[in-house]
Amino acid sequence: MIGLWTISAYGPLRAGGRITAIQGAIMATQTAARIEPRTEQTRPTPVQKRWLVRGLDQAGGKLPLFDEDGREIDPRTIKSCIRQGWAEPWIANPIKPDWLVCRLTDAGREILGGA
Repeated sequence: MIGLWTISAYGPLRAGGRITAIQGAIMATQTAARIEPRTEQTRPTPVQKRWLVRGLDQAGGKLPLFDEDGREIDPRTIKSCIRQGWAEPWIANPIKPDWLVCRLTDAGREILGGA
């Protein structure tokens, strides 16, 4: 019997096969990186700015996984900042692969300098 296979950068996947959370995050980031940058100057929302500012005083610009009250940062905030180019995925967390560990980019530092 011939099965359907998809070839990806992460190896072959059988049709209907599962992609791990890490593979999905990497693929989403690569897709977002191929999107044309926005032409108008965008500014971070107050929620995005609060998250991004916390990376300014961290080693390597590491952005937190949790807010000041211990609640997980909304993944929509993280993904939006990645799409804008203000943050980038940094390392995979083997204990919690669905968490997006990110760091501040130069563009993120620049936008915060003027925000």
